[in-house]
Amino acid sequence: MALVIASRDVDGVTVLDLSGRITLGEGSVQSRDAVRELIGRGQKNILLNLGEVNYIDSSGLGELVSAYTTAKNQGASLKLLNLTKKVKDVLQLTKLYTVFDIYDDEATAISSYK
Repeated sequence: MALVIASRDVDGVTVLDLSGRITLGEGSVQSRDAVRELIGRGQKNILLNLGEVNYIDSSGLGELVSAYTTAKNQGASLKLLNLTKKVKDVLQLTKLYTVFDIYDDEATAISSYK
């Protein structure tokens, strides 16, 4: 299943709802491009909702880290929301769980930007 990205604005935060797989090839390029485009348009508060992402490979992890680094270098903030068990396990295994701000509740995540 290909990665599908839907964008919505909530109280000045751009929420990217991702569903599908973030893997080598299309999925990882799509997520990277979406984040870079938002930052290019001046959007500084980005929340990636990964609740519908059922699989992420090492390439996908690299893209999350790349997006996070790009955001940080541009003065933007990238946070993660609704990790599935598989994605959470991979982030914990790779010690990346401590790098990202991760939330289980969208309202809490949105208010964290203020």
